[in-house]
Amino acid sequence: MARISGVDLPKKKRIEYGLTYIYGIGLHTSRKILDKTGIDYNTRVFELTGAQAAAIRNEIQENVMVEGDLRKKVTLDIKALMDLGSYRGLRHRRGLPCRGQKTKTNARTRKGKRKTVGAA
Repeated sequence: MARISGVDLPKKKRIEYGLTYIYGIGLHTSRKILDKTGIDYNTRVFELTGAQAAAIRNEIQENVMVEGDLRKKVTLDIKALMDLGSYRGLRHRRGLPCRGQKTKTNARTRKGKRKTVGAA
């Protein structure tokens, strides 16, 4: 079991997709990391040698913001928008979508369960 950035990667998956289990690493970033370290995309996670795992760890640590640091940065960015009083900040504060979606019929994920108004 390879453990990188505090995340246990699934053993049977190809390393290309296994790295995407780390918050902040998508498929494109995963491929860039593997290209820089010279590891084949088709290698399975359990087939990684200690040196290869260390190379991936170093590459991520030096060049990619992941997990806790990234979550903290996103939270602080949202807080900054709210403190500024920008439109996006107000939408975050009210728990509504902030990227232009309509809210009359959709947006249930952001708005939560329906609250009936004016039921007589």
